[in-house]
Amino acid sequence: MTTFTLDKKIGDIVTAFPGASNVFKAHQIDFCCGGQRPLREAIEDKQLDGEQVLGALDEAYRFHIERQQVGEQDWKQASFQTLIDHIVSMHHEYVRRELPIISQFVTKVMNVHGIHYPDMLPPLHRMFHELKMELEQHLMAEEQILFPLVIAYEQSGDPGKLKEALAELDRLEADHSGAGDLLKEMRKVTSNYTLPEGACRTFTLTFEKLEQLEADMFEHIHLENNILFVRLAELDTEA
Repeated sequence: MTTFTLDKKIGDIVTAFPGASNVFKAHQIDFCCGGQRPLREAIEDKQLDGEQVLGALDEAYRFHIERQQVGEQDWKQASFQTLIDHIVSMHHEYVRRELPIISQFVTKVMNVHGIHYPDMLPPLHRMFHELKMELEQHLMAEEQILFPLVIAYEQSGDPGKLKEALAELDRLEADHSGAGDLLKEMRKVTSNYTLPEGACRTFTLTFEKLEQLEADMFEHIHLENNILFVRLAELDTEA
């Protein structure tokens, strides 16, 4: 079933589903100044495949709905493999997809409006890109080192694998603290993501995306610090 139509105004689509901005940006469709145009006009002007654009919008929307509908599974009882698969598919993939897009938004807003908000936008730009670099390195370390060790331990029961995982875990918990501090500072410098009066659509979407990233990171870090890491530490105590 198609959720969006070509006759809908571009701005209305983004208002109803902010994630549509990712699709429009990928296809170089102006959703800011050109937000009042029907999607059909923009597609015809750029000689794009309308069905392909609608398909991309539907796919992004389905992913959004699936994220909202994830059941309240008891992650304390789930296998490590199941928990890790969930963290990677629901959180790591989200972060990987969104970071480069948010980077473009933050940079554009700073370039256009930074001179008017020197105490907010340049620091926000710097802190976001510091966070971006830390997260990219952190995800790689988890997927290439920590998670394989945890799964190897679950499959083999080898206490050596558990010790190796716990050693890596200590380092990664410090990464979580650093990311959390940056998120707090980003919220502080934007006065809790309060938009200036008359903020343009790009400015508005930038703050929305940053708040969505923050919410995802809180859930992500919770699953790791308070469930995955705690369960591993408890196994070490039992050994």
